[in-house]
Amino acid sequence: MHTLTEDRPRWPLDDTATAGPILLFGKNGQVGWELQRALAPLGELRALDHDSTVLHADFSRPEALADTVRALRPSVIVNAAAHTAVDRAEAEPDLARRLNTTAPGVLAREAAAIGATLVHYSTDYVFDGSGTLPRDEGALAAPLSVYGRTKLDGEQEIMASGCRHLILRTSWVYAARGSNFAKTMLRLASQRDQLRVIDDQIGAPTGADLLADATAHALRTLAQKPELAGLYHLAASGETSWHGYARFVIEWSRSRGHPIQLAPEQLLPIPTRDYPTPAPRPLNSRLDTTRFRRAFGLTLPPWEAGVTRLLHELLDPAAAA
Repeated sequence: MHTLTEDRPRWPLDDTATAGPILLFGKNGQVGWELQRALAPLGELRALDHDSTVLHADFSRPEALADTVRALRPSVIVNAAAHTAVDRAEAEPDLARRLNTTAPGVLAREAAAIGATLVHYSTDYVFDGSGTLPRDEGALAAPLSVYGRTKLDGEQEIMASGCRHLILRTSWVYAARGSNFAKTMLRLASQRDQLRVIDDQIGAPTGADLLADATAHALRTLAQKPELAGLYHLAASGETSWHGYARFVIEWSRSRGHPIQLAPEQLLPIPTRDYPTPAPRPLNSRLDTTRFRRAFGLTLPPWEAGVTRLLHELLDPAAAA
């Protein structure tokens, strides 16, 4: 849908001699790792993580982040850092608030002060998960957990700052790097005779690579059309349950001769109530991505395409290359 033109964007993509760098926080996380690749062609990239030594990037000390922004004076700040341990957040709400609310607020106010754009990732957990329809950006937010509340408060801090921003809500993020649901299912399916997986939580598994590539495209478009700044939902298309996700992973792997001990009929669907967790999960994680797709001229691929690519990388690395 998107056609490249000869129009030259205003920042920072083609004039890095005068524009500030792109500043990325959380470079070693799932999304941050992919962002290092996707953002590099847009301009000078300064990528930091919580243990960076020269410039402060530890979100548990939010106020010190301002010094980093003032030192670099970036054109774009991309925040891929967060407290994402949903259950642990229930036991450490103060830390979750510092990472998910206070730190983004600091970045937003600094972005406003220097005229930078802030990209921030949020979550389907800002909703209560009721109903069966996909939620759009105007839907009422009513988080069920500390994680969801602190992420919603972070969104509101950014909006209140007046900075130019892209807040991208997404769901069920995975990447080949680090742990993920598909790896866990494959490991368990090779060891066990029975698996019980939740089937009443519905969402769209979304690859970190898709998020990173869509972010880079959106930033390039925003450089030409700053009026497109705002809040968007961004996730793969389609929907499934965790049980459906597990079935897809296991059946794909079995069909390609990978060792799967689990018999198909022993992958059992269970309701959420049978698997209690400290933090309640939204049952309906469907996100309506119409606004993002129309604004930035993108087609978001089905979740199966991204998971298939992930499985190739995990199980057939030579073919994936």
